[in-house]
Amino acid sequence: MVAPRLRNVALLVAGCFFMELLDATIVVTAVPKISASLHVRPGTTALIITAYLVTVAVLIPLSAWMTLRLGYRRVFVSAIGIFTLASLGCALSQSFDELVAMRVLQGVGGAMMVPVGRMVVFEQAEKPQVMRLMSYIVWPGLVAPVIAPLAGGVITTYANWRWLFAINIPLGLVGVVAAWRLIEGRPTETPPPLDRVGVLLTCGGLTALTYAAHLVTEARVNWPLAAPLLVASVVLLAAATRHLLRAPTPLVDLRTLRIGTFADAMSGSVLVWLVIGSIPFLLPLLFQTVFGWSAIKSGAVVLFVFVGNIAIKPLTTPMYSTYGFRRVLLAATACLTLSTVGCALLTAATPVIAIALLALISGAARSVAMTGYSTLAMSDVPTAQMRNANALNATGQQLFTGLAVALSTVALRFGELLGDRGGRSPYVVAFLAVSLVGAAATAVAYRLHPTAGEVLTRREPVRT
Repeated sequence: MVAPRLRNVALLVAGCFFMELLDATIVVTAVPKISASLHVRPGTTALIITAYLVTVAVLIPLSAWMTLRLGYRRVFVSAIGIFTLASLGCALSQSFDELVAMRVLQGVGGAMMVPVGRMVVFEQAEKPQVMRLMSYIVWPGLVAPVIAPLAGGVITTYANWRWLFAINIPLGLVGVVAAWRLIEGRPTETPPPLDRVGVLLTCGGLTALTYAAHLVTEARVNWPLAAPLLVASVVLLAAATRHLLRAPTPLVDLRTLRIGTFADAMSGSVLVWLVIGSIPFLLPLLFQTVFGWSAIKSGAVVLFVFVGNIAIKPLTTPMYSTYGFRRVLLAATACLTLSTVGCALLTAATPVIAIALLALISGAARSVAMTGYSTLAMSDVPTAQMRNANALNATGQQLFTGLAVALSTVALRFGELLGDRGGRSPYVVAFLAVSLVGAAATAVAYRLHPTAGEVLTRREPVRT
């Protein structure tokens, strides 16, 4: 039996998780309207999505360190407060640069909300309660991406896009009050030394890479600025990797990649997350800017991606238990790749039901692949390295989902350049480029050992 107070804390964390995921996905359908309002190209507007997701990813590893230094209550309440104030700033933004800055600030709050909330819940929970508490937290988060595309379409059609951010304000205020009453401030401890060099190199490299990708998507590329930024990002990220492998207390422990199964799972999942993050971004743009659909119709069809995601969940565990990780991941990544190729073949004359079915299949494939890689990654990790491996896995997922939007915008810009010469739709080129990433993920799945993850699916012998 879960204590009422602990259950309420779990529900509070679930609400924060819902708000964070809703904010990350509801904007996608509104990109054309935001672009028109702020007088920028749709590809340029992608920066408001990438900036948010990359900021969350980079700062997630800092959340545990901050709770040791400042305590749960102060960090969690501050995180909700920052997220809420940044949402107000987004709603009031008068320029594209202001909106991007506020989205970065939202990412600062989002990076601390859910990870810290989960730590609060699971530190107080007994082992038999963990599964139930996890269901409290996870299911609202799964619902958010399902309703977000349609909700975004409805809001931008019947109201102003600024309401996409304004709806967070009452939710955030309730969250601050509830967190102050429910979260107990654990005694502060002396944390390990903060890896300042790792923070600077990682943040600097990813910021340079994200902004360089943004510049490349502009109608007139500022190469004197974009080229040095690309070079700087490569140098900084290479230096960050070297540092993280050698530092005694690194920001993210890359040494866990020496575990074979974990490294293979991370390699495949990085590629899958790039595809997963690209599809829900490119489809609404295709539907609204090329097919001429309304935001509501676009959101309703994209919704099927997330319906497929949830609908396949009950079958995922039986599939892996019956057929093994290698075969199921091979099938899932191949299906994800082929469905992406199918998106490249869509035209305004394609029946809506066929597009919805393709989105449904893509969503199911992404769900199976994502679940499989996330589970496989931890199969051979020793208990002593579990925390570091879990932090790296969570950071990688968030980071490459954000970079997927940058990949999409660069591919779309490349498609525009080719389209001017060959008469092709830029979206054909963009989807085919993303499908190549999916094909690489399929190749990684093919290279997995046939017994990979067997320890997770092996049936215990019946005792007599």
